[in-house]
Amino acid sequence: MLEFDSLNDLSKDLGGTALTIGKFDAVHLGHQFLLHELLETAEEHDLSSVVVTFDRHPLSTLQPGSAPQAIIGQKQKRFHLAQAGVDVLVTLEFDDALANLSPEEFVKSILVDKLNAKFVIVGHGFRFGANGEGTCELLAQLAEKYSFRFKELAPFEIDSKVVSATRVRERLDAGDIAGAERLLGRSHVTTGKVEHGLKIGRTIGFPTANIARDCEGYLPLDGVYAGWMHVDGQKLPTAISIGINETFQAVPRLAEAFVLDRKDLDLYDKIVNLEYVEFIRPAAKFNGVEDLVEEINRDIAKIRVSLKLENH
Repeated sequence: MLEFDSLNDLSKDLGGTALTIGKFDAVHLGHQFLLHELLETAEEHDLSSVVVTFDRHPLSTLQPGSAPQAIIGQKQKRFHLAQAGVDVLVTLEFDDALANLSPEEFVKSILVDKLNAKFVIVGHGFRFGANGEGTCELLAQLAEKYSFRFKELAPFEIDSKVVSATRVRERLDAGDIAGAERLLGRSHVTTGKVEHGLKIGRTIGFPTANIARDCEGYLPLDGVYAGWMHVDGQKLPTAISIGINETFQAVPRLAEAFVLDRKDLDLYDKIVNLEYVEFIRPAAKFNGVEDLVEEINRDIAKIRVSLKLENH
C-alpha cells in the first residue's frame, strides 16, 4: 500500500481512481463493507483503490476537546487498511484550511484535480465540506458535473442497528469484549511500547509490563482481562489490567500485562500487541499485599479457563 501524508506528494502516475473518504477510526465491519465495495469497483474498472482519511478526528479542529477517542490509532489504521488490500492511503491534515473548503472546492481541488476520481463510494449519510454542508445528494450532483460516478452505500447493520465507532466504544466502556469483537469483526487490540514502571509487580511475584500511555487501541473499562500478548512472533497467555493501580499509588490510567508462567521475559522497549479475550473482573482497591496476591491468583485461575489453559 502506498501512503501519502500530503496531496503534493502524490505520484503523478496514480491513474484513474476509485476512492472513499472517512475517519476510519475503528475499521469496523461497516468500514470493511465499504472497503470491500471499493476494492471490487476498483478491480472491475481497472482503477487504483484509494482511501482518503484524516490525521485526527475532525472535531479536534472544529470543536477542540470534544472529539471522541479513536478505537484504533493511526498505525493500527494503516495496518488494517493495508490488510484489506487498499492500493493507496492518503492521510490529510485536518487543519482550518481543509475544514473551511466548500463542498465543491473539496470535490474539485482534491477528489478530481489531485486524485483523478472516476468512482467515489461513501458510507450512508456521509457529510463533507465546510460546516458539513456537503450531502450525498450534493455529491451526486457534483459527480455529474465533474464526470465521475458516485455511490452511497446503505447503512451496515448488526442487530438492526448501524455499526459505528460509537457502538464499539460503548461495548468497550462496558467491558463487553465479545460485543466489541462482533462489531469490529476481529479482536480488539492495544499496541504500545513496554516502558519502565514502579516495578511493584515483581516484588509480589507478578512482574507486569507497563504499556506506554501513547499506546494505540482504545482502553476498555478499568479491570482485569484475559488476553494474549503478541511479541517477537510469540502469542503468550496474559492477564491484562486496565486502570490506575490504586492499591499502591494512583498513577495515570494505563494498561499493564502479566504473562502467565513467565518471569524470564525482558520486554522493555519492545512493541507489544495486547489482544483482549474476556473481561474477568472490575478494578478494585485492596487493603494490602496479601489480599491483592489472593485476588491475582483467583484472576489467573479464571484466565486459564478463559484461554482454555486449564491443564497448565
